Amino acid sequence: MKLIFKQKMFSWFDSYDVFSESGTTLYTVKGQLSWGHCLKIFDSSEVEVGTVKQKLFSFLPTFEIYIGDKYLGSIKKEFSFFRPKYNIDFNGWHVEGNLFEWDYNIIDSNGKHVAAVSKELFNWTDTYIIDVLNSEKAVYALMLVIAIDAEKCSRDN
Repeated sequence: MKLIFKQKMFSWFDSYDVFSESGTTLYTVKGQLSWGHCLKIFDSSEVEVGTVKQKLFSFLPTFEIYIGDKYLGSIKKEFSFFRPKYNIDFNGWHVEGNLFEWDYNIIDSNGKHVAAVSKELFNWTDTYIIDVLNSEKAVYALMLVIAIDAEKCSRDN
């Protein structure tokens, strides 16, 4: 299953649409006014399906992941020199990126590939393609991409 994650133009807060390959809107991501990033994910029926919230006052960037009010865990950037790495504590996944931070692989605790993420270049807004092997894990992969993008935005500002 491929998701196309595209930032909306002219948005005061982080705001994204997530499309299928056919162009159907699957999810909408809306930024909330808060200290740090707080991004809510809504399905095509406008039902909230998840939240990615930046944890403040941590040494390395950390984002908490929620489904409804249930805390699932967090994604935390690891200290690394050349290739960005992230640890996810709720399902044993691990994320590694390339040197330019455009492409990522999400790997499970058994070393199996869960999803590939690539940033499309030459677009007006940030656009990512998320290729998820198991569609049931698409929302989790999307939340990881949201956290990584928010961390990069914080660093670039």
